Amino acid sequence: MSTTAILPTISKRRRRSDMIARGTLGFFTAIALVPLGLIIYYLLSKGLGAWSWDFFTTDPTGSFLGTQGGIKSAILGTLEMVALATIIAVPIGIGVAIYLVEFGQTSRFASIVRYFVDVMTGVPSIVFGLFIYTTLVVAGTGGSSFAGWKGSLALALLMLPVITRSGEVVLQLVPQSLREAALALGTPRWVVTMKVVVRTAIPGLVTGSLLAVARAMGETAPLLFTVAVVNGTTFNLNERMNSLPIQIFQDVGQANDQLVERAWGAALTLVVLILILTLVARLISRRSQFS
Repeated sequence: MSTTAILPTISKRRRRSDMIARGTLGFFTAIALVPLGLIIYYLLSKGLGAWSWDFFTTDPTGSFLGTQGGIKSAILGTLEMVALATIIAVPIGIGVAIYLVEFGQTSRFASIVRYFVDVMTGVPSIVFGLFIYTTLVVAGTGGSSFAGWKGSLALALLMLPVITRSGEVVLQLVPQSLREAALALGTPRWVVTMKVVVRTAIPGLVTGSLLAVARAMGETAPLLFTVAVVNGTTFNLNERMNSLPIQIFQDVGQANDQLVERAWGAALTLVVLILILTLVARLISRRSQFS
């Protein structure tokens, strides 16, 4: 018996409705992409002119006239501080998400943790900077006032609720049948959590962590209160450090076209860095998924 004899043909009315729905979705998707395209085009037109070998290999000179220098210290400072913030925030955030979904669930303590995570999600970034400023910078903790690791702590506090909430949502999407099947084989609960649940949710956990990293890389206010401003390159996280957001903040309001152009070049560099990190993390998550 042929398939056409079993399955009824789709009516013209349904075909027409499907085409209208697809066209409507495509139209509104294109409208949503227009602002993004315009932003990228404007950023490329303003920022590419500043890019050169010296732009990426020299530090800002701090001079208003003459040679302005590049953004090497800003790039390295951003990568160092965000890397430390990621090392701090990602394990804690994913760990809290695992506890809320797999162990705490509907307990009173888990509800309290969820409440405070939601509160932290809505806190302005400058509040985290002020918190670190009043507790660590003013007190001179670590033998210095402003320091890169203090900026990393502020960024980690900013990243923590994003990672936790996104991780909780992703872990809840793992089918309950996978947990039940593994437990039915006599596997300990912690092994089921780490080998089955977390491994299944790795792509989503990576995506949530990347959202937090992208937000932290573009934050200026927390770093103004914790790291301050310095032009030279340093790899000592216990000293003042430069960063791309602070460099953009400094340059964009200057009455010097070269400094403004450097700000646009730094903004484009920041976007490209986030794009590269996203692509690399996506590749790693896909390889881990297939393995």
